Amino acid sequence: MYYNKIILCYNKQFVRGKNMQGIDHIGIAVKSIDEALPFYTNILQFKHVGTEIVESQKVKVAFINAINCKIELLEPTDEKSPIHKFLQKRGEGIHHIALTSKDIEGNITYLKEENIQLIDESPRKGAGGALVSFLHPKSCRGVLYELCQHKEDE
Repeated sequence: MYYNKIILCYNKQFVRGKNMQGIDHIGIAVKSIDEALPFYTNILQFKHVGTEIVESQKVKVAFINAINCKIELLEPTDEKSPIHKFLQKRGEGIHHIALTSKDIEGNITYLKEENIQLIDESPRKGAGGALVSFLHPKSCRGVLYELCQHKEDE
């Protein structure tokens, strides 16, 4: 049932290109950015473009330019961080896939109309100053998706 709704979302939004523009980044949970970063910069030879703390999510984020996509390394800064809980339960690895949105509020409204369960009923500030909203994995075949609208898209 939910799979059909995701396909509906794909058909209505992505094909028309109205609001969502594809994958923005892949979020990867790590215990330590300092320990994980050399793999991405030295071995894979991607460029580390910056690091910031997102206090509201209790997370440190390192941004990596992976040429055709961005990677966000996510390190918890507190035991109450959702990333800390993720690491405790699942260990290091892919945490979420972020989709670029040109109209995050419109996308949220649309997804609600399609009965897609949302973690965030309204956008909140995320890394890099972007507006973000997460879709619940129960509605997305077990995948945590993030809608991401950057400042220049507002």
